[in-house]
Amino acid sequence: MILEKINYNEKHLKYIDRAIEKAKILYESCNCCGHLCNVNRNINKIGRCRIFEDINHIKVASHTLHFGEEPMLVGNNGSGTVFFSSCNLGCIFCQNHQISSEGMGNVVDINKLSEYFLSLEKQNATNINLVSATHVIYPILKALKIAFENGLNLPIVYNTNGYDTPELLDALDGIIDIYLPDLKYFYDEKSIKYSKVKNYFNVAINTIEIMKKQVGDLVVNENGIAESGLIIRHLILPNNESDSYDILIELKERGFLNTTISLMSQYNPKFKAMESEKINRKINIKEYEDLIEYAIDLGFTNILAQEMESSDTYLPDFRREKPFQF
Repeated sequence: MILEKINYNEKHLKYIDRAIEKAKILYESCNCCGHLCNVNRNINKIGRCRIFEDINHIKVASHTLHFGEEPMLVGNNGSGTVFFSSCNLGCIFCQNHQISSEGMGNVVDINKLSEYFLSLEKQNATNINLVSATHVIYPILKALKIAFENGLNLPIVYNTNGYDTPELLDALDGIIDIYLPDLKYFYDEKSIKYSKVKNYFNVAINTIEIMKKQVGDLVVNENGIAESGLIIRHLILPNNESDSYDILIELKERGFLNTTISLMSQYNPKFKAMESEKINRKINIKEYEDLIEYAIDLGFTNILAQEMESSDTYLPDFRREKPFQF
């Protein structure tokens, strides 16, 4: 049986004008993320994410085929990943700190960004993967419209730290095919300590529940490539500083047992993490295996696990044209 290929382009073109209009409203009193800065970014007011570019320009740190994402996002050709500079969190262990905190990247206009998307498609990317897009969603949507009008026909991945608002997700409905949110901590004590953000879990779990309502659980094609759905990422910190067991219990209670959960072993104490006593080392094999076994015992049916070597192989250097070396 020959399966009909999904026409992503037709779907995206149907919703893009609505998405752009909603993003414009979001920017008028910015409530894209849980900080709810309420500044008017349409007239270049600056909020917590420290964005200086206007609504037709954006700082991009990298656009490349990335082979370090989950297997169903990568396939044989790589995920067409675009990394955006700055961030709405302040994680002291961020492996992307060169771009999230130090501002590395080049400012481009929306036409150039649309060219990046189309170029990745020409390189046979499996999808277009928007990394840390929350705080710059308006120009991204404008660039996507240009790309859609020029034939872009790939699933769109929204790769986020999870600190998004319902209003932002409403704008993205119909545009995003695959949601890839983090769920970092359960307790505010940890989110404040390590990411300088309050009320993280409540914001993030609400975000994830809305995402699931929009796209459902993960759907892959006959080649094992993701077509739509939700993958929840959880980065495991040493000494259970990521509240991993509490997060798994809460996900079970909220009905996510069949959702794809990526339990990530790749933590490496970079940036400011070496100064923090509880997280100044990698996780060990026992910590990781114990958590995987716990998740299985709870009844999770779709767990993605990493090799322990991932803590070294997944470290990027954004001074290189290809930040990740695999």
